[in-house]
Amino acid sequence: MNAPANTTSVKVWDPVVRVGHWLLVAGFFTNYIMEDEVMSLHVWIGYSIVAIVLFRVLWGFVGTEHARFSDFVRSPVAVVYYLRRLFIGRVKHYLGHNPAGGIMILLLLACMGALAFSGIVLYALEENAGPLAGWVVEAGEGGARALWAADEHFWEETHEVLVNVMLGLVIIHVLGVVITSRLHKENLVRAMITGRKPAA
Repeated sequence: MNAPANTTSVKVWDPVVRVGHWLLVAGFFTNYIMEDEVMSLHVWIGYSIVAIVLFRVLWGFVGTEHARFSDFVRSPVAVVYYLRRLFIGRVKHYLGHNPAGGIMILLLLACMGALAFSGIVLYALEENAGPLAGWVVEAGEGGARALWAADEHFWEETHEVLVNVMLGLVIIHVLGVVITSRLHKENLVRAMITGRKPAA
């Protein structure tokens, strides 16, 4: 997976992309392992995840070249074509994210955002706390300011399903990183730490 020693490298991913990536990894798995045993920590990690996801979305429009969505988000046709070429081991090398990686980033950000939102709804329903406290109430209950009557069981199930979907996406993402690292003889994990990739 390592590039040859004589291969020159170029800066690809800026610190915002790299630090945000690893903070999301740490945040998700910490909350996954801990679940809600320490609710206050679980909640604050969730809030941090929301902030990171929102900032990454903003950075996708105003950030550096390879951080922008315009650099790596491709059409579904381009993604399917890339995956077909991947299966026969003859894919084009991309300096930034490849088309499959681009769609995976969108899926991961969307799932992480939905997971955090479902957690915030649950926190309001179960603890009457958080930014939605008082605005979301259990279906059948009253509330002067309540804008939304929600089913707590539904949101518990949704939260659990989204956790499992997120795990599935992470596994696919890691497999994609391993496969493309081997095909292109580059270490993508190291690149997401250093920000640098082989120039060719």
